[in-house]
Amino acid sequence: EPCRNFYCKRGEVCHADKQGKPSCICQDPAACPSTKDYEHVCGTDNKTYDGICQLFGTKCQLEGTKMGRQLHLDYMGSCRYIPHCTDYEVDQFPLRMRDWLKNILMQYYEHDLDTSGFLTEKQRSKVKKVYQNDKRLVAGNHTVELLLHDFEKNYHMYVYPVHWQFHQLDQHPVDRVLTYSELAPLRASLVPMEHCITRFFQDCDGDQDELIALKEWCHCFGIKE
Repeated sequence: EPCRNFYCKRGEVCHADKQGKPSCICQDPAACPSTKDYEHVCGTDNKTYDGICQLFGTKCQLEGTKMGRQLHLDYMGSCRYIPHCTDYEVDQFPLRMRDWLKNILMQYYEHDLDTSGFLTEKQRSKVKKVYQNDKRLVAGNHTVELLLHDFEKNYHMYVYPVHWQFHQLDQHPVDRVLTYSELAPLRASLVPMEHCITRFFQDCDGDQDELIALKEWCHCFGIKE
């Protein structure tokens, strides 16, 4: 099997010629496995694709063209109307995002009480302090005023969740800066629910070098350390 252990980038599949030599060719979008509605994705061309396979197969076939360079995954789910993000909304966005990151870690910690897997021992030790704090604001739909008040009163509870998310994204490579590609998985999953996330990330890139350093990331979330 010449294609065994032969790597092709996303949007490509391995193909062996008559001599058994493997090479990468574009995935035929029509040959992609069928998907459920919840697996649909929206491309930056504002077109709904049946799944990741179809989107990147299409991008591969357009390689070398302007359309191919511009086509990327925009967000998860079918294309829909994404409202404009106002200045007021983007100012309030860090409040919700900080609270969401904290609650994600709380869920991971609760899961790991029964079956470890989400957090390392060091991470569990840090999250435990927040989880057991009786002043912690529990998950729920809270007003902006309450989120702001809790951040000011319990600032220390939000520091680690913000740092943790940065290091979760900083993987390709681990260099203490986030590229737009590294941000893409988080952004694509949240756009339908948080329409300000794209502008938020753009504003975080203070020097407009298309990289978000840890200091820029923390500044966006109001974290001083």
